[in-house]
Amino acid sequence: MRRIWPLYITLPVVILCATVSSLCSTLTIVPLLLPSPSTRDTLPAQDLAYPESRFVEVMGVEVHYVEAGVGDTVFLLLHGFGASTYSWQGMMEPLSRYGRVIAYDRPGFGLTERPRAGEYDPTRNPYATDTQPDLAVALMDALGVEQAVLVGHSAGGSVAVATALRYPERVRALVLESPAVLEAREPVLSWVDPLLRSPQSRRLGPWLARLFAGRADSFLETAWEHPERISAEMREGYQRPFRVEGWDRGLWEVVMASAAEGLGLNLGDIRAPAVVITGEGDRVVPPANSRQVAEAIPGVRYLEVPDCGHIAHEERPAEFLAHVDEFLQEVGLAAP
Repeated sequence: MRRIWPLYITLPVVILCATVSSLCSTLTIVPLLLPSPSTRDTLPAQDLAYPESRFVEVMGVEVHYVEAGVGDTVFLLLHGFGASTYSWQGMMEPLSRYGRVIAYDRPGFGLTERPRAGEYDPTRNPYATDTQPDLAVALMDALGVEQAVLVGHSAGGSVAVATALRYPERVRALVLESPAVLEAREPVLSWVDPLLRSPQSRRLGPWLARLFAGRADSFLETAWEHPERISAEMREGYQRPFRVEGWDRGLWEVVMASAAEGLGLNLGDIRAPAVVITGEGDRVVPPANSRQVAEAIPGVRYLEVPDCGHIAHEERPAEFLAHVDEFLQEVGLAAP
């Protein structure tokens, strides 16, 4: 005989199930009904370009870069997460004394084009971690560069390492500044990954990216040992890319495409001469992590800049350049 539940038990269960079902439907449908964030306050990248800005198509993406100096030695500067070529403005002229210097905006940042999903070959997602070494080398090809000294800061350091591992013949030397090699996020669990790529997530993503932009100043201050050293001009320089059309969508594409590569397991395979430089007070990539990276790469020197946070080349440029100069002399790329 089938058991019949009392009404005082059955009714609440039915109501609960209906409520959960309604909530799930709401969470599924509402994101699709939300309007896209307003773009009335944004401009085409070309309208925000600097006098020295240049653009070149690489792997189907219009990449923004700046350049200084001439010579056989070429430096390719790779910025960190949330930064752009602006971060390297104080390094262009000093490094140009050694040769040609090129800094570019990685896809999703700065003034580089931010293609929509579907506008690029899905097997070569320009925002993906795994594609960054290919894009860096493709840019070198487009600019006629055979070999380069890769100077990578934070997430740009992980791109430099990945490039040295995949294209060792194209890397002359490595300058790794607070390299975020051990900080890469873990691969997304299989059940979460489809959610990140769902229409709902893509709709909500730009809104979440705008929340990040609202806290950009706080993140910048966290990266400095002494935030009072950050000038108004510097704050404006970091905010400028948030005025580019599609910046919020591009930033969310980076978040969705990022994944851990296990670079730390392969550091011993690097053969290019390298140096690791970090700020003594780095709160973003702890010095202990940078030291661990240095210890894993054969023959690498580890150097700390005192009274400095995460961005040594901006907070303590003279000390950072002194370490770079010493390294370049050691590897025969600069005269004593």
